[in-house]
Amino acid sequence: MLEKVNHIAIAVPDLSKAILNYKNTFNCKISKPLKLLDHGVTTAFISLQNTNIELLEPLGKNSPIRRFLERNNNGGIHHICYEVKDINLSIKNLIKNNCKILGDGIPREGAHGKPVIFIHPSNFNGTLIELEQT
Repeated sequence: MLEKVNHIAIAVPDLSKAILNYKNTFNCKISKPLKLLDHGVTTAFISLQNTNIELLEPLGKNSPIRRFLERNNNGGIHHICYEVKDINLSIKNLIKNNCKILGDGIPREGAHGKPVIFIHPSNFNGTLIELEQT
């Protein structure tokens, strides 16, 4: 079902500072920040040869990133995103295997304009998993 790692997401308390840190330290290419109101985040992507790193900053009072940062003041790895060919088939398989899909279980548009879902960390050793349809 899994194709490849699309990105690793890192929650940060200050996106501008994190972008500068990555640019100055690693001289890497970083996208312009993008506000995703439905997900409660502002995001920027670091493009690497084999994957991407997503920097996430809270957007709004109910942002899941805000809650994450309350527990992890300096930020940290928030989730890993895998690509799948058919998100609806993946959802059926997850339900069959008693996995808890976060939210209403209906895919939403993610940062790349493709359907995504999140799987509860309790199903995968404490790791929040995002699936993105290719």
